[in-house]
Amino acid sequence: MKRISRTTLFTSTQLALCLIAIAPLASYASDVSPSATASATATDASTNSSKKVQNLDAVKVTGSAVTVDKIAPTQGSMIAIQPQSIIGEQYLRENVAPTGDYSDAISIAPSISTVAPNGPGLMEAQSVTMRGFQDGEYNVTFDGIPWGDSNDFTHHSTSYFTTQDTGNIVVDRGPGTASTLGNATFGGTIAVGSRTPSDTASIEPYLTYGSFGTWVEGAQLNTGAIPETGGTTALINIENARSDGYLTYAGQRRQNIFAKIVQPIGDNTTLTFVGMYNNIHQNVPLGATRAEINAYGPNDGLNNNPYSQDYYGSNIDNIDTYMSYVGLHSAFDGWTIDNKAYTYSYNHFGWNGEDPNGEYPNGTIYSPLDVPAQALRNTYTSYGDIFRLSKELGPGELRTGFWYDRQRNLRTLYEVDANLNYAYNAPTQLAATDRDMRDTLTTFQPYLEYNWNVTDQVSLTGGVKYADFKRGINAVVNQKTGEPLVYSKDYSKTLPSLALHWQLSDDWTAYAQVAKGFLAPNLNTLYTIAPQENTLKPEQTINKQLGTTWSDGRLTLSADAYYINFNNKIESRTIGPITTFYNAGGAVYKGLEAEGTYLLGGGFSVYANGSLNRAIDNATNQWLPNAPSKTAALGVIYSDGPLYASLIDKFVGHRYGDTGLQQPFGGYAITNFAASYTFAESFGALKSIKVGVQVNNVFDNKSIYYLSGYTVQDNTPLYFTIPARSYELTFSAKL
Repeated sequence: MKRISRTTLFTSTQLALCLIAIAPLASYASDVSPSATASATATDASTNSSKKVQNLDAVKVTGSAVTVDKIAPTQGSMIAIQPQSIIGEQYLRENVAPTGDYSDAISIAPSISTVAPNGPGLMEAQSVTMRGFQDGEYNVTFDGIPWGDSNDFTHHSTSYFTTQDTGNIVVDRGPGTASTLGNATFGGTIAVGSRTPSDTASIEPYLTYGSFGTWVEGAQLNTGAIPETGGTTALINIENARSDGYLTYAGQRRQNIFAKIVQPIGDNTTLTFVGMYNNIHQNVPLGATRAEINAYGPNDGLNNNPYSQDYYGSNIDNIDTYMSYVGLHSAFDGWTIDNKAYTYSYNHFGWNGEDPNGEYPNGTIYSPLDVPAQALRNTYTSYGDIFRLSKELGPGELRTGFWYDRQRNLRTLYEVDANLNYAYNAPTQLAATDRDMRDTLTTFQPYLEYNWNVTDQVSLTGGVKYADFKRGINAVVNQKTGEPLVYSKDYSKTLPSLALHWQLSDDWTAYAQVAKGFLAPNLNTLYTIAPQENTLKPEQTINKQLGTTWSDGRLTLSADAYYINFNNKIESRTIGPITTFYNAGGAVYKGLEAEGTYLLGGGFSVYANGSLNRAIDNATNQWLPNAPSKTAALGVIYSDGPLYASLIDKFVGHRYGDTGLQQPFGGYAITNFAASYTFAESFGALKSIKVGVQVNNVFDNKSIYYLSGYTVQDNTPLYFTIPARSYELTFSAKL
């Protein structure tokens, strides 16, 4: 199949220390041993959401009420049993661009490495890594619901909820306890929580103008509590965004509608209804060679020549998505029931030039001048249910439940002529077909765990989860082989976990944990004419982590150490026409992480975080691609009354873009500034008028930071650069 590889290639980073918070642990960072660490498990955001987000309220405009936990960009949790970074609503509203998404928000957290190549939210994040684990090796959840592509468990960061739909994000760096659900508990969980409707009625229009011809228009409606219906609250957000993008001819148009209704039933039961629809039209570059970057600039993307494979009119995505769920939460007589029945869908029509970087010659069966291209469709729908039941029992709480999900997927790819309305570039449709596949993934994960209150200060949580997942494929033309295939395969794994939480004082907690994480084999393991020859087990991690969190009125500080043994790594070998996948070797991930915010007084606070990470392949003893050896952030925040301002720098160290220590990249730093002012005076019907500005990449760093793949013809590396300095100016008010 003639096509630029869309396979994500990952970097690795070297070592640095930029934080006072992590300094006491520096001597430990170079060689974290299994006996000295306890590795983290990721807590499902829905399990203890009422406890975990209690410190995420936005800062009130009464300076005396400001405490450090309200203004910290990220902070650890006092109830966590694994490393967590909580990102609250104030940071989302003040520091994340209105065009951004969850990948832009989490970039501030320790051990996270990501940059949006076309500007915030203006193109899918190409590389979002956590401790060196790549997208597809960790969960992303929305209100506790795991979502993503079933073929490889990756996530389309721009295709569902927006920043304005999001109320908080919890970055869990670990596989979680038995009650943490998802197909990729391997590397952790990014738990996105939706906004909560307000008890006060309001209409809040907002308008953003920014660099790259960016406009965002939107409005949010809060009904307030409706006494006639028992206290119903509802929130609706409608948003339209458009931008030319940082990269040339890489424009995006996006419309999003989000609604949430919370209905109390009596004193102990709540029904929640959530629905979201998202539409994107975008022109997507696949990267540029160094020669193109040198000739046309760091923002080289697409062009306006209809007879170029790089023509923006031949590189198009049209994507429609929706997500909805009905949630029931009830507590009575020591029992707690929580259930979410959900569905979500992704429908993608896409077109791209055969080799958009000019190496593959033009020519189709119709004309030697016509542009060879590809037309794809990827559409899937998931239906599922998450049921949780807990009961106070003896000196603790017994928890049980399950997750069931079934996703159906259609994937097609055809060779076409871009100048003839995408006519098949072959005598027949079948001859033009690179793939024509229907596949399914059915997941069932029941769990049982017990939280034992050993003393008033110490609790021990132990449990087990049984993960069963079945892949099925019915392909007229299977990817890679070009042959038909009907096949199914069932995998299962038992996953235990054990975690200790110690409340040392009202302000200080500590935890230690050991748990198994897993990753189901990807769909590509069935891209062979003899899948029955594969004897695969799920990839697995054994995580050991320990950590501590301090939080009082002036200081929030957390630190942790982790050691992760990754085994059952899936590799392949090809003999003649048969490709066989098998388990071989693994890797070791280990490191230290810390984050903290200190309230200086007078409205000022300082923030810092950092990580020292190591990820080594056992077979080669070399750094894994895209595994950072360090990340760091340092900033100052001012929040007093109606004025907010921050200046925060994020640094990612040296890394490699490919295996074998190939494609090295130097470290980079991105500094962002944000400020806003809320006027106390009303102007007619307008109240709480707010003006905000965000400046991204203040020092205009435009260096190459990511290897996006290789060209089809000559295997030339393709790169993305850091987007140039940009700004966004936002006006909002309440009616």
